[in-house]
Amino acid sequence: MTQPAKLALEDGTVYTGISIGATGEVDGEVCFNTSMTGYQEILTDPSYRGQIVTMTYPQIGNYGVNDQDLESSRPHLAGFIIREHSRVASNFRSSGLLSDYLEQWGVVAIESIDTRALVKHIRTLGALRGVLSTTDLDDASLVAKAQASPGLVGRDLVQEVVPEQPCHWEEPLSEWTYLNSECGMRNAELKKGASGKRFLTPFSPHVVALDYGMKWNIPRHLADMGCEVTILPGTATAEDVLAQQPNGVFLSNGPGDPEPLAYAIETLRDLLGKQPIFGICLGHQLLSLACGAKTFKMKFGHRGANQPVQNLADQSVEITSQNHGFAVLEENLPDALEVTHRNLNDQTIEGVRHRELPAFSVQYHPEASAGPHDSHYLFQQFYESMR
Repeated sequence: MTQPAKLALEDGTVYTGISIGATGEVDGEVCFNTSMTGYQEILTDPSYRGQIVTMTYPQIGNYGVNDQDLESSRPHLAGFIIREHSRVASNFRSSGLLSDYLEQWGVVAIESIDTRALVKHIRTLGALRGVLSTTDLDDASLVAKAQASPGLVGRDLVQEVVPEQPCHWEEPLSEWTYLNSECGMRNAELKKGASGKRFLTPFSPHVVALDYGMKWNIPRHLADMGCEVTILPGTATAEDVLAQQPNGVFLSNGPGDPEPLAYAIETLRDLLGKQPIFGICLGHQLLSLACGAKTFKMKFGHRGANQPVQNLADQSVEITSQNHGFAVLEENLPDALEVTHRNLNDQTIEGVRHRELPAFSVQYHPEASAGPHDSHYLFQQFYESMR
């Protein structure tokens, strides 16, 4: 027997559909993601904390779920919206159905609504606060709850997803490493042994990754390149980071508005010039803020695996995976920062580097597990900066 569910937006728009997840009620900012695959990575990406995610691709769940495509230990988004849920999971790695996974982890989700109309509505008006419910089906009540939802601006959502304790990343090297041995050979140095013979030994820099809600594929990439990775909570101080004696510092992705994160910005100001720094997504925004830039909330953000970005150094174009609703403001960008990458859809800043210090960052996700993989070279640049 199907259970009805409703999605209500703060402007009074209400959509009626069918529940495919847990029973309950959630609120958050309603956004959309244009990826055709990677729904399990999206569900478990901590950057979606506080958001109700709409998938634009019409059928979701056709390859089921598995234990290999997780980006964290559990789903973090507030709610999930799709057009049609596949009742059949066809993939040799599949260990279960998407609907069972949503119910297991308490994710409130809805199907059988016109997601094209919803996405067009968001693109026209901008991201809207909403409520998704299977328990309250009264339109007026739901709209009032949506209007009372706190939204994302000014909230510190990092505190809700940050790890409690430091840890050392340990996972077997991926099959990708062995199939692409060029990476390991490139990241090796010729050393002279006691006999005078020269031999190859890997250069294994120690990277401290500041976790603001980090996707697991990031430390996987760093480890695959030969790095030793220590993960510290994003609340760590510069003294905590330097006590680890790193060769470089990585700044992770994470949820929400970067400007309230004064503790993280202060830490990065203290770290600038001490060790090479590489930031992704929220890490990019925080590094920019630490250098004196400002950020702004975008109308509906960039979320999907098909965003074109131009590398201004050689004018090449990368197709990138993105997930952000805030961006670095180009107006009054401090002189210390140089724009390195630009989004070709709306010309927003997609990457910066410090003109004098070894620090750079990008707004998009070069480590994207579900693809594309055009931007892996950025990890190599970080690696080289640590030599």
